[in-house]
Amino acid sequence: MRKISAKLISLAIAGAAAFGSAASFTASAAEPYDVYNYDRWGEAIPSQAGYIADRAVSGIDLGVGAFSSPSDIFRDHNDIFYIVDGGNNRIVAVNSELTEVVKVYDSFTMPDGSKTTLKNPQGVYVSAENDWLYIADNENSRVLIADLEGNVIKEITKPTSEVYDQKRTFLPQKVIADKAGNVYVVLGNITTGAAMFDPEGEFTGFYGANRVQPTAEIVGNYITSLFTSEEKKARRRRNVPTGITSFDIDGDFIFTCTSSSTQTTDTVKKLNAAGRNIFANMELAFGDYTPMYDTSQNKVLQPAICDIDIADDGNINCLDFTTGRVFQYDEDCNLLFITGTIAKQVGGFDHVAALETMGENLYVLDSQKDTVTVFVETDFGKIVHKATALHNAGYYEEALDPWYEVLKHDGNYRRAYVGVASALLRKGDYEGSMKYAELADSPRIYNKAFEGYRMDWLKAHFGQLILGLALIAVGLFMLARLAKKKKAAELAQHMAQEDAAAEAEHQQHVREAAKKAIEKMAEQSENEGKEDEQNS
Repeated sequence: MRKISAKLISLAIAGAAAFGSAASFTASAAEPYDVYNYDRWGEAIPSQAGYIADRAVSGIDLGVGAFSSPSDIFRDHNDIFYIVDGGNNRIVAVNSELTEVVKVYDSFTMPDGSKTTLKNPQGVYVSAENDWLYIADNENSRVLIADLEGNVIKEITKPTSEVYDQKRTFLPQKVIADKAGNVYVVLGNITTGAAMFDPEGEFTGFYGANRVQPTAEIVGNYITSLFTSEEKKARRRRNVPTGITSFDIDGDFIFTCTSSSTQTTDTVKKLNAAGRNIFANMELAFGDYTPMYDTSQNKVLQPAICDIDIADDGNINCLDFTTGRVFQYDEDCNLLFITGTIAKQVGGFDHVAALETMGENLYVLDSQKDTVTVFVETDFGKIVHKATALHNAGYYEEALDPWYEVLKHDGNYRRAYVGVASALLRKGDYEGSMKYAELADSPRIYNKAFEGYRMDWLKAHFGQLILGLALIAVGLFMLARLAKKKKAAELAQHMAQEDAAAEAEHQQHVREAAKKAIEKMAEQSENEGKEDEQNS
């Protein structure tokens, strides 16, 4: 059964020519699914396979009888695999090649010498610090802690603390322990995080609870609650987050996942010792970017991450129950490979249950096929992982050639563009880094490269800039002087014109005064002549 969209298949046909040069790397022809990845626009495109299915191992192959609904697989520090065979109430320890059974844990010795057995165990963990075996013994409502010989050291049962809701049952599904001996338990009916116990087995609270998905209904209810009485608030159904499905520990960090297909918040978390999610403020997506439509089931497939594994090289492997695929990411959550599908052939699954890694291989447990499928790394995968390992270790420039090699075989491989952009940024080739960052759609790298490019440009053109500024300053100074002279000349001309006008007006007044004086004198002379005539 194929879970790839029709669009992807058409892209595969269109992109066949692009992969002609990579024929020696195309090792996915026998896989029961179309190998794909995502480009910078989030579109599914054909890609090279990072892993191919090598074989499927069953309990019959190992000589211990068929597995029955196996639920978990864990590899310890000695490369021994522990398979939780829930339906058969046992833990089967197998060697690193998955060819020989080391021990079957179906009975344990209690401290008082009595025997105890498991009942539908769901999870297992082996501590590298003390070689203790931690078992999530589901239907016995306990976490059983034993040594590798099967001698029980202690049991963790339902807490009596007021913090733990006594109405709740205690049904362990997964279990891990940190270096200090603290034990973390995923419980099937608890949504407030993993139950945490100290090295003595005392309950200390809950750890790493998921956040509530901020849907429109929740936002609306919050606004309504501002105007609602306390009595009505008490009767209202509370919004609760989805619970943790599985987890893995890597150094000082605990990675969790949730298999809810309706919630995208906290699908995968990276928690520090304080329970703070390092991924909280990052825009991340796990599983398929856009839900795939399965024509055989006539439904849209939403990702549901049911298990998570952190490989020795730091890569993050997420197992999607919905599609039966393993989505592999690097430390920065850049997608590397997509492996597997829902199918009957080797490399396909019915119901994926758990995931583990060792070296270059992936191991996927199917609870319905009752098998462990071994995926081995392809040549293309080796190049990508080499480049990724160098990049993660801070050797960006050393990773440059492997990234170029990746692009030779898959020109659409986005992670390689990110790697090249980062390497060129470190080398100081800012223009080249900007080019590849744009192809990778990485604004963070592009902005850093642009800042470096701008500084280099300013340094390279500093003399010209100073000369240009000096010339501009001189030009402005000369223009200012010319403007000042022009203004002074205009002012002088204006003043001269005003003086000439004043003089002309003065002369006019003088002439008019002289004219009036002459007229007055003439009038007086005429009057005097008339008086003389009258007197005579």
